[in-house]
Amino acid sequence: MQKIDNIVIVGAGPVGLVLSLLLAKEGIPSTLLEARKKGAANQDARALALSYGTRVILDKLGTWSLLAPYATAINTIHVSQKGSFGRSVLEAADYGQESLGYVLSYGALCSALNAQVDAQAHITLIDEAQAESIAYNTEFATVTYVQGGVSFQRNAGLLVLADGGRSLEQAAGLKRNVKEYGHDALITKVKAELPHRNIAYERFTSNGPMALLPNGASDFSLVWTGKTEYVAALLDLSDAEFLAQLHAQFGDRVGRFLRVEKRMTFPLRLSKLQDADTPHFAVIGNAAQTMHPVAGQGFNVGLRDAEMLAREVARSACELGSPQMLSAYQASRKTDTEHGLMFTDFLVSVFSNDIVGISSLRSAGLSIFDLVKPMKRYLVNKMSFGK
Repeated sequence: MQKIDNIVIVGAGPVGLVLSLLLAKEGIPSTLLEARKKGAANQDARALALSYGTRVILDKLGTWSLLAPYATAINTIHVSQKGSFGRSVLEAADYGQESLGYVLSYGALCSALNAQVDAQAHITLIDEAQAESIAYNTEFATVTYVQGGVSFQRNAGLLVLADGGRSLEQAAGLKRNVKEYGHDALITKVKAELPHRNIAYERFTSNGPMALLPNGASDFSLVWTGKTEYVAALLDLSDAEFLAQLHAQFGDRVGRFLRVEKRMTFPLRLSKLQDADTPHFAVIGNAAQTMHPVAGQGFNVGLRDAEMLAREVARSACELGSPQMLSAYQASRKTDTEHGLMFTDFLVSVFSNDIVGISSLRSAGLSIFDLVKPMKRYLVNKMSFGK
């Protein structure tokens, strides 16, 4: 008889780690397979935008108390369009929240989650284990992985792919719907002349949206998106030229920009796995769907995937990984993920073009949105909790 583990999670990034910890909280054991060496991501300085709902999930795990000293709160979100007076402002206090979100380094989050996993008897982490293939049948799913040049197999009642969308789903025979925007994102960190006052800025321009997120005592994390050739040209500028271009597009709200750190770019796309019958196999996080970063939804949607899958495993009376159990999980996530994909795609389509006449309509739309409190409350709930 083949040995079958209860739950095997491929990918020990934040989404996989949170899933394993949520399961452990319910007394459910799991095994994590991670391609990198244990702790390899702990020094990663890339910024993450966490929603208030993500903070609530991390609070449940006792993780937030470890992270709070390293997180910068977003108390206000200021949305504007270049070349118009239209703007909208969201304040955390108006919605009974301590903040609208937080900015935290990827490494700080991984470090705290890894420390908790180390202390958990219900979790086994196997590092430097490169998953090569996935198969499934009516009884269990199987992952084949290589560690130290030796090939191994693990069978699981539930196999979860949480590897951040590294194309392993192709090995499982899944298909993905992809919309290529022809846009790239440039990410870096900048220092401004004026303090950030815990305000995050979303600025729409004819070339594409940019976000400035408060990060640390006085700096901002910048996400600047646009057509691939436009972003490539920004990458080639000197620091002084880049800061001048940033000021020209963003305006004077934080004064002059004084310093920029290393700039990096990556391509942007919208993607979602097609529905498929995959008994004993689930896909979550960026491996299941990827979104444009315009609204900061992607990572937070992935953590909500982990929360709902752990909840379904704990409460389901059905066989682990059965079609009934996985159908219930997928139904619980359908509205959140589809609305997130549609919302971010809508923002990119409407706010990233320069069609004659549309600029004034966008400006009027922002002004109207700022006056309609139910619409603002809906947006805050969507960004915070996916509701």
